[in-house]
This record gives sequence, C-alpha cells and structure tokens, in this order.
Amino acid sequence: MLFERVEGGNRAILVHVDFPESDQREDAAEFSELVTSAGAETALFIRGVMTVPHSKFFVGAGKLEEIQQAVIDHEADLVLFNHALRPSQERNIEAAIECRVLDRTGLILDIFAQRARTHEGKLQVELAQLEYQSTRLIRGWTHLDREKGGIGLRGPGETQLESDRRLLRSRISTIHKRLDKVEKQRNQSRRARNRSNTPTVALVGYTNAGKSTLFNYLTDATVYVADQLFATLDPTLRRLEVPDMGGIVLADTVGFIRHLPHKLVEAFKATLQETAGADLLLHVVDCADENRHHNMAQVEAVLTEIGSIDIPRLEVFNKIDLLDDFQPAIERDNAGRPVRVWLSAVSGEGTSLLLAAITELLGDEILATTIVLEASESGLRAALFEQNAILSESYDEVGRVQLEVRMQKKDFRQLLKRFNLTEERFGVARVKEFFEQ
Repeated sequence: MLFERVEGGNRAILVHVDFPESDQREDAAEFSELVTSAGAETALFIRGVMTVPHSKFFVGAGKLEEIQQAVIDHEADLVLFNHALRPSQERNIEAAIECRVLDRTGLILDIFAQRARTHEGKLQVELAQLEYQSTRLIRGWTHLDREKGGIGLRGPGETQLESDRRLLRSRISTIHKRLDKVEKQRNQSRRARNRSNTPTVALVGYTNAGKSTLFNYLTDATVYVADQLFATLDPTLRRLEVPDMGGIVLADTVGFIRHLPHKLVEAFKATLQETAGADLLLHVVDCADENRHHNMAQVEAVLTEIGSIDIPRLEVFNKIDLLDDFQPAIERDNAGRPVRVWLSAVSGEGTSLLLAAITELLGDEILATTIVLEASESGLRAALFEQNAILSESYDEVGRVQLEVRMQKKDFRQLLKRFNLTEERFGVARVKEFFEQ
C-alpha cells in the first residue's frame, strides 16, 4: 500500500551527499540558506559521501536507516534532499521512512511560491510547480485548487491520480496561453523602448549578491530587500538618469543559483527576456563571498542557457564595505574600457563610478561635436539649452552662434526632426565622437 502523504509542518531533516567525482556537486552551506529562506526549522543535518547515487533510494541502506531514525527521534515533518531526485526515488524514500520528502528543485519552487507577488510571477511559479508535480502524482493528494501549507506544499497543490491528470494538463495549457500573452505585452513594451532608442541595462547575478539594494539606491525604488536567497522574484523596471547619457531603463531580475532547475528557466522565460533584450548587463557579484568565482561561473552558465552570453557585460563587485580598507575603483581592460567596478550598494560608495562606466560602455550613442546655427535657428538653440546639452557657446561678427554640444544621438535626431533639419546640415554624420574619461 502506498504511503499516504499528510499535511505537515516545517520541522525538517536535511540530507546532503557529496559526490567527489561529479560535476553536479551541491554546496551544503547554500542548502542551509535555501532551507532558511523557505522558512523551515532544521532538526538535523545528515551528511554522507557516495560515488554514485543509489538507483532506488538515492542513498544507501545504512544512510536510509539513519534518516528514518532521525525522523522518529526529532519528530520531523519532512526530509529535504540537497539533490534532484527522480520521482520514483522520492516515492521509494517516502514509503520507507513514512515521512514527506522534497528534493532541491521542490524546495526552490516552494521559495518561489512564497516570493511571487505579481500576477505574472504567480503564473510562472504555478506553471513550474505543476510541471514538476505532474510526474509525482500519487494516491492521497488533494484537489488541484486546494491551498496547502508547509514546505513544498504551497501554491496550487496536487491532484487525485487519474481523473485529475486531464485537469492538470488543461491548467498547464491555460497558464502557457496566459504567459504567451504576457510575453507579447513585454515584447510590445520592448519594441516601444527600441523605437525611442532608450538603452536597457539589466542587473544579473547570483542570488543575494545585492542587486535589489543597488537597484533601490540608484533609482530610489522600494524593491523588497532581505538577506536571504531569492528575495526578489518579480522583475522591476525603472527609468534612471545617467550623466552625459540621459535616460536609461534599469531592470532588476531574479537571482541565479547553481544548477537552476531547467523548469524554472522555462517558466520564467518571459521574465528572463528582459535580460536577453538588454543593451548592457551589470553582473553584480558579492565580492566578500569566498565562493564568488564559482557563483560567477554559474551565472555565466544561465546566461548561456537563455541566450544572453554575448551581451556586453560589466562586472559590479558589490559589498566592499565588508572588506578591509578597500576603496571604490574602476578596472579597465587593455583597450581602456571598463570591465569591473568595485562599490558598496549599502553606503553608495562607488556608484558614481558605476554610472560613469555605464556612460562609457553605452557611449557609442553619445554625440559630442560643435555646430553652427544661423540667427533664424534660435529655436534649436533654446531646445538644446532645455536639455542641458550645450557645454559652451560663442558668436561671430554676423550673429551666428557656435555651440559645443554633448547629448545622446537619439535626442539630437528628435530635435532635428522637430525643426525640420537634417544631420547633413551640421555634418553630424561625419563627426568624430569621443568619450570623456
């Protein structure tokens, strides 16, 4: 007889197995952070070492008995594995230890279910949960729409085995259609930004690297910030004025994590397209984290998966306030272009350097030249002053004005169109542009 799952609390036994020869090794410390972020109470952390997983129970017979005894001794409500379990392994372990079992993917999904705030975010989480649970339907689950509490049971819940499989597929199809609609709306907004030539800069990075703190500091926004994994789930976009650049769109995105479940990447495709469609990525890194190089590699892996690896990137080494005697700085490559900025999003130290680096990297759209206007073109002169684009001006003996201008090309073109003038009139197409260091 199959073990009947019961609704339970959050007192958990944690299981982490190290596979020394595997490239899919998980981090035990990060696992503890995930569990804390999910709101679970850790009763015991069980560790082990294996060469390969056991086909039936993932762990060996001895370790399985240890887990079973720990569940009894600590009156645990569930057992959390820091690994991706096959549905059959999960069911076999549950039947053997008579306790609810959740793997790493299920744990991350539960955290996402807690964090989702917008309608889109909730749809994306529900889709990922349903696709994950569709292979784990067993006797004893309640109706799809019934809300349940406890780690791994938040969100849409599960269905009765046979009769609800059709309902499950129908719900997944409905969510896909809704998310397709959201994706079309996002594409329309993105096309509108492209038509206005407004650059988009997206914050990416490992979860809890400080992206939202930096976003809030730069934009005076109030995105939720907490010292926990996946504090931000829903994307947020704000306009940011950058010196010598004008307005850009800054996007805060969900944090990445090692071995981010593919189902989550698929479910959050519309959200991640804000990253794929950006003109510049700011890769935010917790420079005080001893695992930062490995975390950076994980971010690169996700960027590759979502097709964003070729977008220009600027590394932002955040949290220098946690280092000893470290000052804000810009690091450059051999060509003199910025590749890394050291700053503190909490104190704001180094954020001016970040804005300067953004200006340099997006500066191909900056026009810096000198133009001469006739007396009849005073309207254009006034408009340039309104946009704070004039650095200096002088007049000749016949009343013509010479203006030293610095502004975005798109804004200058809009002004020319407004006054029925062409770029050739000023020789703008032949002007040599430059960056101010």
